[in-house]
Amino acid sequence: MNILRARQIVESPQEIEVHHNGVPVWIQNLDESRETARVYTRNQPDDEKTVPVEELREIGPKRG
Repeated sequence: MNILRARQIVESPQEIEVHHNGVPVWIQNLDESRETARVYTRNQPDDEKTVPVEELREIGPKRG
């Protein structure tokens, strides 16, 4: 994923599923100058980490 798409996902009113290493995550915030994202897993919201945005994969909008 690139930083522009990550920003669009963060700002989107829709829930867009994003994975890091195959694990669903929420993007907490972005550091655009470093092209990193602060993320946490859906199952462990206290387990935050900083990852390169290029390691994030968009799965698509949640269908309901």
